[in-house]
Amino acid sequence: MAYEKELDAAEVKAKARECGADLVGIAPMDRWEGVDMQHDPRYIFPGAKSMIVFGFRIPRGSLRGVEEGTHFLNFSTMGYAALNSIYGPMVLWEMNRFMEDHGYEAVPMANVGGGEAVNPLTGNFRKGWSRPVKPGLPAPDVSVDFRVAAFLAGLGEFGYSRAFLTPEFGPRQRFAIMLTDAELEPDPIYTGHICDRCMECVRNCHGNAISSTETVKTTIGGVEVEWAKRDELACSRAGREGGLKRELSPFDGNYPRKYGYGLAHEGACGCIRACMVHLERRAKMTHRFRNPFRKEGWTQWEVDHSRPYELPEEVLRDYAGNIESHDAYTNNNINSNYGTKAAAGLIHDNASSGGVA
Repeated sequence: MAYEKELDAAEVKAKARECGADLVGIAPMDRWEGVDMQHDPRYIFPGAKSMIVFGFRIPRGSLRGVEEGTHFLNFSTMGYAALNSIYGPMVLWEMNRFMEDHGYEAVPMANVGGGEAVNPLTGNFRKGWSRPVKPGLPAPDVSVDFRVAAFLAGLGEFGYSRAFLTPEFGPRQRFAIMLTDAELEPDPIYTGHICDRCMECVRNCHGNAISSTETVKTTIGGVEVEWAKRDELACSRAGREGGLKRELSPFDGNYPRKYGYGLAHEGACGCIRACMVHLERRAKMTHRFRNPFRKEGWTQWEVDHSRPYELPEEVLRDYAGNIESHDAYTNNNINSNYGTKAAAGLIHDNASSGGVA
């Protein structure tokens, strides 16, 4: 099949937005020069000439339930997992078809992870995990930093917390990547200043994961960048447990993991919510709302887990005779027809015992 016309960057960007991307930027592959081989996407597709980075906004409303302390499922699903695991891959799929229909190979990369040879939290190489298929190659899987990719594609900057900030949405977006052998006009690396080092991220991180005094400097794409020294394990624990004393988690039992993602009880209290509120008040984002996210005088709620919780009178009244242990639903799933015990053959299901299938 003969292809008369090469795609240009404007056509690719227009298609990306048509497919549902909120943001799109393009970088030449040589901007990755200097990164270690375990994080270098050029080893994934040596013939790639361009990297396309797609950004998807985190709905501000997905943080509302965490802000109010009344609904926690929305952020971990609609604001996190669904963008990385469902919506982003759908856009990648359509863009991949578009590129192939114009004769270009494209490698769609969703922000899902899982097979990294380098631990994404500690940065440590995993001994005994995998081995290179031949000398001179990295060990599978190469792990591409999506925030670095977004920076190289000109979509924004690193905030003090290392959260990625865009001029459109501040800290509210997730990214996906496409490597392609199409040679597309690149975007310049972003040179604006969104983060003003207000330190709201530090003050509001209940895992104490962001240093207020120590920073890390590095060079990415020939540009020197700097962000706070972070304790990634503390960040992960705070997000999962809701602070050092679980003060930002109202759950006494284990909260279920949705789409395989963490609990996100803290709702990114510092690096997303506090940062977003600050940037909104300073009108630093081009995407704006009719009403502020946080009213003046608002204070962060906290929960005291040091003492047992007694059900209030309205619950005892409204659910009189209908109160059960928190693990009753979990136990029901374990013992039901399709639960783990049934699957293991430890109990009989309805069909095998003569019940309705």
